[in-house]
Amino acid sequence: MTKYLVTGATGLLGDKAVKALLKRVPAEQVAISVRDPRKADEFAKLGVDVRQGDYDDAASLDRAFAGIERLLLISSQGDNDTRIKQHKTAVDAAKRAGVKFIAYTSAPNATHSKLFLAEVHKATEEAIQATGIPYSFLRNNWYVENETESVKGVLAGAPLITSAGAGLAGWTTRGDYAEAAAIVLSGEGHQNTIYELSGKLSTYDDYAAAISKAIGKEVSVQHVDDATYERIMTEAGLPAPIVQMLSLIQQGIRSGTLAVEGKDLAALLDRPVTSLEDAVAEVVREINASK
Repeated sequence: MTKYLVTGATGLLGDKAVKALLKRVPAEQVAISVRDPRKADEFAKLGVDVRQGDYDDAASLDRAFAGIERLLLISSQGDNDTRIKQHKTAVDAAKRAGVKFIAYTSAPNATHSKLFLAEVHKATEEAIQATGIPYSFLRNNWYVENETESVKGVLAGAPLITSAGAGLAGWTTRGDYAEAAAIVLSGEGHQNTIYELSGKLSTYDDYAAAISKAIGKEVSVQHVDDATYERIMTEAGLPAPIVQMLSLIQQGIRSGTLAVEGKDLAALLDRPVTSLEDAVAEVVREINASK
């Protein structure tokens, strides 16, 4: 009986990936690795094997990965140096555990991208390849939910603010990316593959138009330079490290680092990728439901 494991299963992407996997394989074949098992009660009640595992604790990962054949390694959070170290710890643990397949959530064009986040994914892809373990790199483009705070601002009457200019990103839902990950993890024929996963390439003007359609009111876009963007974000109360990260992302989009579109996501899903309009409408519904 094949045993599957998803890391970071209580995170935003991990949670959806586990739920998508449970639609494809019995719960008794599914394990998850989480830092705090108490936060995974929902999965435990379904019969999922909940294991404690921390990217900063190699011994915990040895225990978490024991007996696992197919692993979905979801990238961690933090600064680049920390993430590279954490991912290397996880990859080494997977090799010691005898894992037979690793699917890894990477970034668009990770090998050559100039996006500041790509350094982590390039290093992790290389570490996985060095093990000799068959792999699939799931190079996820941008999540439409990454703009949730901006959408909240728009709903409160603010313009959509960006310094990305006419830069393109392949926005689609976390759910689409999670479903693709579950398909690859549980399916056959994905050994040593690289999938560039994205929605239709779109601009912030397109994103604003999608919000306009969802709320039935015209949404304006305020195009600013980097310094102005950072000032506005700072005045909104965001911490300096977050402001810097958001500004770098805007610069990356403007310079084309996320303008990577392919047909891999639709092919894996065997259906059209969720459109920007439908995805944004769902973000708006969730925001309104949470009020």
